Amino acid sequence: MSESSRRWEDFLNPEILKTKLISASIYLAAFEILKDSIIERIETFFTDGFGPQGNILSPEYETEVKSIHKSKVRASLEWLKEQEAITAEDIEAFDKIRESRNEVAHEMPNLLGGESSVDFAQQFERMVALLRKIEVWWIVNFELAINPDFQDAEIDEDGIIPGPLLTLQLMLEIALGDPEKASYYYDEFRKRSNKS
Repeated sequence: MSESSRRWEDFLNPEILKTKLISASIYLAAFEILKDSIIERIETFFTDGFGPQGNILSPEYETEVKSIHKSKVRASLEWLKEQEAITAEDIEAFDKIRESRNEVAHEMPNLLGGESSVDFAQQFERMVALLRKIEVWWIVNFELAINPDFQDAEIDEDGIIPGPLLTLQLMLEIALGDPEKASYYYDEFRKRSNKS
């Protein structure tokens, strides 16, 4: 079978096409979760109040974050690096993650036709590692640091499961997992909702 015929066969195979579409969708959604974590956590930290348009950012946000770079995500990444939450290598990883995201978003026909160079497993692993690192840093250095219940407590960072990671895990299990296991969350939600 020629390469062209194999690509058409894969494209026309409902299971292969469905898996590719779901994988691409999850990758794009996961990227947005990571990007939101990078930007919104910092914006919340520099919030002085709330107005009709949302957060009112302090003047310090402009001088300490936004002035670093014209791109909000790049400025936020550099700010996190200055705080020693992430490293230059983490920023390089983000750049590779973003390149793959752009390829998925803008070259979808190539992905579906089997011509994509995106290694979903590797990039998704990088994405999860970076998201976890950033979220755990915020939890340990801000949320737990100001909580009197955790003063002088030994924190097991490996035991922390940030909300955005839980969301990704649920997305993966529900969309790509075993159908019986995937419907578990929905069934449990419905059971508990009906009891209320």
